[in-house]
Amino acid sequence: MAEDQYRPYINLHIAVLLFGFTAILGDLISLPSMELVFWRMMITSVSILFLVNVWKHIRSTPRRLLLPWMGIGMIVALHWVAFFASIKAANASIGVICIATTSFFTAILEPLILGGGFRRYEILLSIPVVLGMWLVVDGIEAYMHMGIYLGLISAVLLALFGVLNKKLVNRGNTLFITWVELTTGGLLVGILLLVMPGVTGDLWPTRADWLYLLVLAIGCTTLGYVLSLNALKHLSAYTSMMALNLEPIYGIVLAHLILRDGEDLTVRFYLGVLIILATIFIHPILSRRTQKVKIHG
Repeated sequence: MAEDQYRPYINLHIAVLLFGFTAILGDLISLPSMELVFWRMMITSVSILFLVNVWKHIRSTPRRLLLPWMGIGMIVALHWVAFFASIKAANASIGVICIATTSFFTAILEPLILGGGFRRYEILLSIPVVLGMWLVVDGIEAYMHMGIYLGLISAVLLALFGVLNKKLVNRGNTLFITWVELTTGGLLVGILLLVMPGVTGDLWPTRADWLYLLVLAIGCTTLGYVLSLNALKHLSAYTSMMALNLEPIYGIVLAHLILRDGEDLTVRFYLGVLIILATIFIHPILSRRTQKVKIHG
């Protein structure tokens, strides 16, 4: 009984740890970012076919739902391309800490897209995020700045994906929606590789790349997603958010242990990282207190 009680927490933290490996594998894979994303999305898409009957859902799902999911899949693809391009241009730690600003961009985009107005505490929390990013930029070499810009673009796209998906994800089977989004995104990247001059190099992965890609697609993406989905069914939104906020910490620690990223980073970088991570953990606490005030008010 006790094991069943803690299983959702264990599953969620395993999922977050797997998500943290994403940046590490992105750095280890020799493919450019677009080719990497193409293979990741296609392999993950095929693996999901073993978990859900997509053909049954395709026949029963109206086009008015399929088309928005396909559009969101294209956003996911562009997010991953920017994320892995950030890692290639700088390093895994830079890419991960940029993704940690997603909550900041979500606070801006959610009221604009879904309505409901801006929350005062989220506006106030944007100040330390901006300060933290300034310290991060000031604490790295100039050649890494492009990695920062690409990482922030990736964070904006991830925030946009999260807001749009929040509006549509409850209108169908979650695994099927994921399959539609990943398949569409992978096809988009494949088309871009064919039509954009000078983008594609060697599309075919090396033997080592195949191993890393399989771990990235099946382990970090499919398995991580299934574990987190099962865990989220049994945990509160607050508990889930606090656990998922550990992802950038896991990512940075793993980058230091495996890739030795810390050799190129200064004290200012780490100070900026601490400010941003502190803001990430303060956000759900303030959100929960605000909701309690509204309920009791």
